Amino acid sequence: MPLPNDEKLIALSEALIAQFQTIFGAYPGVRPAHAKGTLLTGTFWSTRDACTLSTAPHFERTFTPVTVRFSNSTGVPLIPDNDPNANPRGMAIRFHLAEHEHTDIVAHSTDGFPTRTGEEFLEFLKAVAGSGPGVPSPTPIEQFLGAHPAALAFVQTPKPAPVSFGTEAFFGVTAMEFINADGVRQFGRFQIVPEAGLEHLDDEAVKAKGPDYLFEEIKQRVAELPVKFAVKVQLAAPGDVTDDATIHWPADRPVIELGTVELVHVVPDDAEQQRKIIFDPIPRVEGIEPSDDPLLELRAAIYLISGRRRRSTTV
Repeated sequence: MPLPNDEKLIALSEALIAQFQTIFGAYPGVRPAHAKGTLLTGTFWSTRDACTLSTAPHFERTFTPVTVRFSNSTGVPLIPDNDPNANPRGMAIRFHLAEHEHTDIVAHSTDGFPTRTGEEFLEFLKAVAGSGPGVPSPTPIEQFLGAHPAALAFVQTPKPAPVSFGTEAFFGVTAMEFINADGVRQFGRFQIVPEAGLEHLDDEAVKAKGPDYLFEEIKQRVAELPVKFAVKVQLAAPGDVTDDATIHWPADRPVIELGTVELVHVVPDDAEQQRKIIFDPIPRVEGIEPSDDPLLELRAAIYLISGRRRRSTTV
């Protein structure tokens, strides 16, 4: 996938990567955000409803191989799983459609995003970086949150630590446009729901956990039984905002279940494969088109730039 021919977008992407490294440190060979992760493989089994929403290949087939990456937040590769800053967690799903052909879903355990645009997100990160210990109040981040209600709501949203990656729900940050065989277009956002149910820890239970409890637990869990998630789409109603990741749609919007991701194996050469794989928040597949959300092209550029650097790192 080539980089977009947009100098302003590339410059903003580079600035955001640099700001992540200012906050978390620069770690060659790992991601600037969601640095700590692990890969599993399995299968996506589609439902009959999937092909009524979209002509995407993995919705029209009975099954499709997948690779899934679970991750902690921040750009710190050894962040303890029980550190509050490790939330929100991440889940990225790669659907392997054919040799060198794939499409991805990138989702987070907190529904939404703190800012609508990349420029605002850069302001947010700079405010975080400038609000360390000893900075008098109101700190830059306090000032930013006071002027950006959506960011304040995101920061204040409860982010409890899960018992397992297999007991956490994940949400697509941006809306997509789904097109079926009749040409009907429908906006929606992905939701990834664990078959085992939602299960989180209270603060005291989290403190008692080890620094790698989630990564150790998911390996044990998948060795005993497949770890399953329902892949769903919440559909927008006419008039719902589809180009702003800070805006939630009402909970009463219809939800279609597209299928089940069934994870059965841990990737044996995990570190090397994590270094190589570059997820893409833009579907780039027939039957699913990106919305006009300004975060999509930016996130895709950041993933590609950082991914190419990661691949070029000597290990």
